[in-house]
Amino acid sequence: MIVNKETRDLLLEIQKTKRLFLEGNLLKVIEAEEGDVEFSDYLKESTEKDKAARRRRLEVTKQVQEQNSDLLDWQRENQNLTDNLKDALTNAESAKSDALSAKEEAERLKEEAVRLKDGAEQSKEEAEKAKDSALNDLDVLQKRSQTELISTIVKVALLVILSVGVITTIMYSIAMWTGKDTQIIGSTWSNMFGILLTNAFSIVGTIMGVKYASEGKENK
Repeated sequence: MIVNKETRDLLLEIQKTKRLFLEGNLLKVIEAEEGDVEFSDYLKESTEKDKAARRRRLEVTKQVQEQNSDLLDWQRENQNLTDNLKDALTNAESAKSDALSAKEEAERLKEEAVRLKDGAEQSKEEAEKAKDSALNDLDVLQKRSQTELISTIVKVALLVILSVGVITTIMYSIAMWTGKDTQIIGSTWSNMFGILLTNAFSIVGTIMGVKYASEGKENK
């Protein structure tokens, strides 16, 4: 397509004054008139500048795409780092919570151990008191039993002495009232009474000696 003279002159004027050239697909359809070297050179230079501009735009587009790709990679990497950081913070919070729980459990176990220790010491003291009380009761019971046994032995010994004395005296009295010879009975009565008294006092003395010896050993 050949443009009219006014359009041709206007394009050339803009090129000379503004340093602007025609661009785009119009360069593919506009042609210079045969013999119009100036406009033909204009169209040729415009086409070269348009191709150069297209190459520059393509290079810029590629650079932008590469930068966008790098930016996307950086965003993905940054997102991964952010996610990892969130996971690390979550794990740290969980570990902190677990540590606090473990610390609280340790404190609870410590308090429980102290309480059990105090309870054991108290139980030990109560056991010692119960032991002392049982020993005291046993000692009192032993002393009471020993006293009762001694008293029984003394009573039996005295009863035996009195019984023998009474029986011998009755026999001696009967012999006297019946007119029998009392010399033999009298000597026998005296000897037997003396032996019984001696044995009785010997038994009582032995028992009292054992009692005092036992009390002295306990006091030591």
